[in-house]
Amino acid sequence: MNIKRTIGVGVLLLVVALAMSACAGVAPQAPAPAGGQAADEPVIVTWAFWGSPEEKASHERVAAAFMETHPEIKIEVWHQPWNDYFTKIQALWASGDSKVIPDVAFLWPTPQYAAQGVLENLDPFIAAAGYDLEDYWPGLLESARFEGSVYGLPRDIEVNVIYYNKDMFDAAGVAYPSDEWTWDDFLAAAEALTQKDANGMTTVYALAAEGGKWAKWVNQNGGAIFDDYVNPAKCMLSDPASVGGIQFFADLMEQGYAMRPADLNQAGGDAAVFSSGQAAMILQNTSRVSAFNAAGLNYDVAPAPIPAGGKRWNGAGGAAWVMSSGSDNKEAAWTFIQWLQSDGGGQTIYTQAGEIFPALQSVANSPAFMTDQPPANKQGIITEASASDVGGFGYFPEWGELSGSIINPGLERIWAGEADPATALPEICAQVDQFLADNGYPK
Repeated sequence: MNIKRTIGVGVLLLVVALAMSACAGVAPQAPAPAGGQAADEPVIVTWAFWGSPEEKASHERVAAAFMETHPEIKIEVWHQPWNDYFTKIQALWASGDSKVIPDVAFLWPTPQYAAQGVLENLDPFIAAAGYDLEDYWPGLLESARFEGSVYGLPRDIEVNVIYYNKDMFDAAGVAYPSDEWTWDDFLAAAEALTQKDANGMTTVYALAAEGGKWAKWVNQNGGAIFDDYVNPAKCMLSDPASVGGIQFFADLMEQGYAMRPADLNQAGGDAAVFSSGQAAMILQNTSRVSAFNAAGLNYDVAPAPIPAGGKRWNGAGGAAWVMSSGSDNKEAAWTFIQWLQSDGGGQTIYTQAGEIFPALQSVANSPAFMTDQPPANKQGIITEASASDVGGFGYFPEWGELSGSIINPGLERIWAGEADPATALPEICAQVDQFLADNGYPK
């Protein structure tokens, strides 16, 4: 056999075959990535959130930290001020264009948008990743569920505690608040801390609290807003325990111990009046810590006082990271969300910056939160969060409309001193019950 001749013929045939294949346009090629993206380019995840320029800068630092450890994913920011955010993001969803729809968004309230079909059910991602939901504070995830499924992971938890000015307490000879403080103790301290002029007008208030904090007083006293917070059939604000909680808050204003919410807004909010010494205490979440520390205030925090025979209560809720159902990059979006909600990831970064009280119990009990920086009594915040219970607001899609059109306007009349709770709350409940019936509740 002529081996050289055989090899030569084989090579010739191979060349011809390759040439014919190329002419036919069927030469083997590597498959192109989805979306026309080159194989070596990172997947782009669009991240939507609201906030001030300072908050935007904070989120961008978090995105940069993520991309350092996940070079295969690029985070592009879509940011709007609070007043424009919800209108504009709904317009993006309504467009149906996956090129402009954000992959991940900061959102509240989650059930409302889940009902509209614009959010992805996270249950399959959670199950596939073995993601631990037990690390969240009790009841917190209820605010992000719809029809039993998780549609968002709350970044933090609304933990309202008493901030108190230690210098003002010392000057009035009032003992600092403790975990055992009752409503009676609080009233005694409020009387001593309040300063009035010769005409009986308050010049320094014991308390400055937003009107939206009313649910704490109601639930501490054993009251409630609804008989069921997911599928309500009846308003409970006219029950005696609920009326008692609202009456306690209203009486603080009537006696001049607490600023009326309208006056508080005019004065620049609770942070402004606390910093300027116009109020000895505020009832607020941990969002004020970084500002008070920067101002060098001599303050601390304590769990809110509870009534005799009442219970420690804190509403479980917080804005959540969600995934758009129209996203083209869901696996990458989940990778980012899971990192945002992890010990060592976003939860730790936001907590170390003093910007949140974390949704994860493990982070709250870690050095990220338990630092040497004020407030000294961080354990008091954990005590309040540990008592969190489901029921701070409605966990159903129409809650925003109901609270904005009926409940809040009715309560504002009480805070202004224009109506008494015993009369106004039954009227509010009658309207709430009609709203629930008109919207098919209970379902």
